[in-house]
Amino acid sequence: SWNQLPRCQRNLIIMGITAFCVMMLLFLPGDQLISMKDVRLKPGSAPFHMRREDTLQNPHHHPNLPAEKSENDQAPEISAAVASPMTEDRLIKQELLPIDKVAANAVYPDGNSEENVVKLPETAVALNDNINGAIDIVNNVEQPIDREASSLDAANDLSDLQIELKEAIQQPLNLAGENIELHLQKMQNQLAKAQHFHGATNERQSAVVAAFKHSWAGYKKYAWGHDNLKPISQTSHEWFGLGLSIVDSLDTMYIMGLEDEFNEARDWVKNSLKFHTSRDVNLFEVTIRVLGGLLSAYHLSGDHMFLAKASELGNRLLPSFLSPSGIPYSDVNLGERSAHSPKWSPDSSTSEVTTIQLEFRDLSRSTNVPIYERVVSIVNEKVHALDKNHGLVPIFINANTGTFRNYATISLGARGDSYYEYLLKQWLQTGRKDNDNLILDYMQAIDGVLTQLMRRTPRENWVYIGELINGHDFKPKMDHLTCYLPGTLLLGHQNGMPDSHLLLARDMMDTCYQTYIKQPTQLAAEISYFALNDKDENDIYVKPNDAHNLLRPEFIESLFYFYALTGNRTYQDMGWTIFQAFEKHTKVAAGYTSLGNVKNTLNTRMRDLMESFWLSETLKYFYLLFSDNRKEIDLEKWVFNSEGHPLPVYQQ
Repeated sequence: SWNQLPRCQRNLIIMGITAFCVMMLLFLPGDQLISMKDVRLKPGSAPFHMRREDTLQNPHHHPNLPAEKSENDQAPEISAAVASPMTEDRLIKQELLPIDKVAANAVYPDGNSEENVVKLPETAVALNDNINGAIDIVNNVEQPIDREASSLDAANDLSDLQIELKEAIQQPLNLAGENIELHLQKMQNQLAKAQHFHGATNERQSAVVAAFKHSWAGYKKYAWGHDNLKPISQTSHEWFGLGLSIVDSLDTMYIMGLEDEFNEARDWVKNSLKFHTSRDVNLFEVTIRVLGGLLSAYHLSGDHMFLAKASELGNRLLPSFLSPSGIPYSDVNLGERSAHSPKWSPDSSTSEVTTIQLEFRDLSRSTNVPIYERVVSIVNEKVHALDKNHGLVPIFINANTGTFRNYATISLGARGDSYYEYLLKQWLQTGRKDNDNLILDYMQAIDGVLTQLMRRTPRENWVYIGELINGHDFKPKMDHLTCYLPGTLLLGHQNGMPDSHLLLARDMMDTCYQTYIKQPTQLAAEISYFALNDKDENDIYVKPNDAHNLLRPEFIESLFYFYALTGNRTYQDMGWTIFQAFEKHTKVAAGYTSLGNVKNTLNTRMRDLMESFWLSETLKYFYLLFSDNRKEIDLEKWVFNSEGHPLPVYQQ
């Protein structure tokens, strides 16, 4: 109810409560005020960001979740919906997953309790210290905080940031006031060293390499230097004019050991990739595809030419952060070095402004120039401070006001998905610090997923993640994009997240696989719907307008994580089934094409477009999934960005 009130009414209520509390304080006798020093915070009274809750927030919200119980209560019988039954016909059997890590009685309501965070032993101590520190600050009446000095420091920091921003924007070929090449030469001993890969080692990997070569040959012949290939009409498709398919493919070719293809792509980047064209591009898409692709190619090959290109691009993207709020504008003109909100709306997509941090931080760490990390850290801080619905965020945010759009949809699909992904991955990238807002926000968000968005179908008990239309009306719709979630959850569990995350990862993996094999083509549709009650004919169904397949990678990514983290080859077999379906239904003479209809093998309605993520993500994840060495890219040393580009993990 609070969230539905207009912002002005909420502010008036808060002001009224604050005024009442101040008046009460004025009337407190002096001895009562002094006795406040003896107050100690009770264990259950700290706010979420200062403690780990023993149960999920609002466990009563979900009809299948038992309410909170006292220590003396008997444990309730687990209902079928909560116990996550796995019927005999399920293709993913419970014993195939890393279930040995899960306590026998672990169910979703365990949430993010302290005992479930098995790999963060220092967190409880750190949280307790912070609570005690907060109490000491409140009680220390003899040493008041100099708020004026603090505000002045903050203003000076902001002023310095604005100056640095403008200098970088005005001189895009410079780093820290000197030529990019000269700056990198001075860092010679700190630059990345080349990584070594051995190429395909088995038939399945070789088949993926052949698919890549077929795709590359068509692109090279009919679309070289352009963003995407149209493989049926054998022409090109332009989006940003940045050779997306070339830059997006660099690290894939390097990992596959395709030296000739990699070298010709490198030469194109060096000689033909220009950023000074006056053309609007999308900050998010260019960051994850081009900036991420250049940085990954640099880290894997050790070739600092890629880092020089990434540095210039980073400077030309900085105008996006010159908004009144610090939340970046979505569109930026690389040539004119100006930025603005999208033409269709004053708002940016929440996932877009929160899915640039891995890349900008890595650019700062790689060049020793802090400005890139500073601007995206401000975005983190501002989004962290905003009101959320059980940790879940609306899918639109305004760059001018820095606030979420009122009554916007909440979804883990389009425009919301990678916000949650990057909370975890940023935490991993920066060394898994205890009591970091990134991981606390992530844990609270997954609690929100469990209590607000997770449902089961009535007959076959498929777990799915729905949406909240207008922020509160549940809709049983799940984008294929949401199938990144099983892999992300498993990665989090591997790094200390609670068992409830693993249970959801397992169930979501099962459901996402069903969205493939239930279709006649064995390829998933862009959007799937789920039955809310027995009146619906099928538990999982696809509407005609949503039946397209864009060669997306999200489920293949999750399969890779499950194989890499468990070693279970069942996931390889599942991936091989899907790879063969791509080979059968999407391969054409000049490459691979997206489809308009996965529901009919005789009428797939080819759409004549091969997106660059087919080369950068889908085929890369297939290749790594089929590897004999599940640590070919070691997930303890590397973190993948949202476009499948591996970036190094730092210790802090």
